[in-house]
Amino acid sequence: MTDAALPQSDSRARRNVLVLVLAQGFLGSQMAMIFVVGGLAGQSLASNVCFATLPISLIVLGSMVSATPLSWTMQRLGRRAGFLIGAGIGAAGAAVAAWGLYAASFPVYLLGSFMSGAYMSAQGFYRFAAADTASEEFRPRAISYVMAGGLASAVIGPQLVKLTAEAMVIPFLGTYLAVIALNVVGALLFFFLDIPRPPKPGDDAPRGRSRWELLTTPRIAVAVICATVSYALMNLVMTSTPLAVVGCGFSTGNAADIVTGHVLAMFAPSLFTGHLIARFGVEKIVGLGLVILAGAGAVALQGVELENFFLALILLGLGWNFGFIGATTMLAGAHAPHERGRMQGLNDLIVFGGVTAASLASGGLMNCAGGTPEAGWASVNLAMIPFLTLAGGALIWLALRPRDA
Repeated sequence: MTDAALPQSDSRARRNVLVLVLAQGFLGSQMAMIFVVGGLAGQSLASNVCFATLPISLIVLGSMVSATPLSWTMQRLGRRAGFLIGAGIGAAGAAVAAWGLYAASFPVYLLGSFMSGAYMSAQGFYRFAAADTASEEFRPRAISYVMAGGLASAVIGPQLVKLTAEAMVIPFLGTYLAVIALNVVGALLFFFLDIPRPPKPGDDAPRGRSRWELLTTPRIAVAVICATVSYALMNLVMTSTPLAVVGCGFSTGNAADIVTGHVLAMFAPSLFTGHLIARFGVEKIVGLGLVILAGAGAVALQGVELENFFLALILLGLGWNFGFIGATTMLAGAHAPHERGRMQGLNDLIVFGGVTAASLASGGLMNCAGGTPEAGWASVNLAMIPFLTLAGGALIWLALRPRDA
């Protein structure tokens, strides 16, 4: 079915998708910026290089902590309110981080990083918002198109880093000032969203399943596991990449270019991921994503030349796209509308909990697990194996279950 053949009821959904695509591209570029400079700035401020990636870990921790409150807010006040709150706290977090750089205070910089996580959490709900007003036929494409908005962020973010990283006497201060501007201007987009506020449940309204009942539903459990593994492993490797690239003798500009290639690979497939899911089934696309993630690790272990970094990070982004968008689509079709706020917040709490652990481990593996950048980089990529095994096993178990189960 082409988009032109979709039912007229999807006209509102298409408008919302357009707004969310623009938000993903413009506002979302700040995450690419912060992930490029976060570890490098942390390395310059931290007294122990093992904590270089702690700022990124705290961003993800802030995202995890804010996921449930933001989901609760959106369930009661609407998506627009939640997205505006996320952008506002994102601007405030960038301001605090900038002050930390100016004062050369690692704790203040960490506080700003933690606050920035609220924006990252809000951005994670763009994909669910795309599905809110979409028909069942349009839903996978709506999610994919919104994720494809990250193509713009893949270009805007790293290029802004190149322009701003050394623009002021204090390295990376200009980058965080640019992030403040992105949040202030980008927040205006959300006034064009047209997503109805969820109705207040009446006394006779269905209460839905408890959190435990939701998590023990096989399809939901596997979707959460695959989403968590896909996102956590992508973050594990990406967080260490700028440190590995610079540590192996290349420049910050090289690191920014590699991150550009990675983020393009994360979002470019979204132009057709929804079509692939509709044609081949969501389980096969998630499985393909896990296989590609394993391939990224294999390429990274072959050497530390620029071409190895580029190819490994491109495969990492592609594997994340299929694994994470597929798992999101699987989850979106496995719970009822009145369970949305409960399940989506719980999902992102678990996903970003895994991502937090991965980013915390990333700095330790990279800087303290081998004595050299090459050995640390190998440790990071070898750490992917047990988690890919877990997610792959869960997906095979789901596929082998009788359909009527």
